[in-house]
Amino acid sequence: MANNNNNSNNSNNSNSNNKMSYEEAGRKGGEQTAKNHDKEFYQEIGEKGGEATSDNHDKKFYQEIGAKGGSQSSNSGTSNSSNNSSNSNSNN
Repeated sequence: MANNNNNSNNSNNSNSNNKMSYEEAGRKGGEQTAKNHDKEFYQEIGEKGGEATSDNHDKKFYQEIGAKGGSQSSNSGTSNSSNNSSNSNSNN
C-alpha cells in the first residue's frame, strides 16, 4: 500500500522524472531571450516575419484578416465585460 501512495504522490508533482513541460520550457526560453536581446532585436524579427507573410499572401488574405480583426474588436468590448463579471462572481 505504501507504494501506491508514493506513486500517487509522484503523479501529483508537476513533472515526474524531473521532466519540464513544453509550456515551462517555452516560458523559460522566452524569458532568457528577453534577457539577452533588446527592443531592436524584436523589431528586426518582427519586420522579417511581416515581410515573409507579405511574400506568402495576397491582398485577399489581408482583407480577410482585417475584417476578422474588426469584427472581433467591436464585439470584444461587450463579451469581455460580461466574462469579467462572471469570472469575478465565480472567484468570490
